[in-house]
Amino acid sequence: MRKIYLVGFMGSGKSALGRRLSFLLKMPYYDMDHEIVRQQGMSIPQIFEKYGEAHFRKIETEFLKSFRDEACIISTGGGVAMNAENRKIMRRSGLVFFLDASFEDIYKRVQHDPNRPIVQSSTKEELESLYHYRRKFYRDAGHIQVLTEGRTIRQILEYLVFQVKRLKSER
Repeated sequence: MRKIYLVGFMGSGKSALGRRLSFLLKMPYYDMDHEIVRQQGMSIPQIFEKYGEAHFRKIETEFLKSFRDEACIISTGGGVAMNAENRKIMRRSGLVFFLDASFEDIYKRVQHDPNRPIVQSSTKEELESLYHYRRKFYRDAGHIQVLTEGRTIRQILEYLVFQVKRLKSER
């Protein structure tokens, strides 16, 4: 298994779980959004403002195609799975976990985050509509759906580690 991808809506816990999973599995961890910011030399809101969302989505696809050929954990951006090519790249090059949480749970986490341009420019209703629209793409991308509602980070991590070890032993 080369890579482990974490997909899900913004605020589903991809970064928090990715960092901890990295420690438990002794694999390097990368946050896709942070890596893109580092590569581009500007924040995601700046990229959106200067070049638009379509350009940002192309950057995400290029990232998936060319980022490090090593076993690692990658937490993806919230919109990555909408692109069919991105879903194919992730499913072909690694194991994809879909972190699934309810909209209300997610909204509590993201509603005041200034680094999420979509949150800042949308109403709660618009975000909920986006959440429901994107869920089918996360399901299509994921090899394994992980229900996070009502579970502690520790319980979710134990499940992720169990699945990774189970799949490694099957090979």
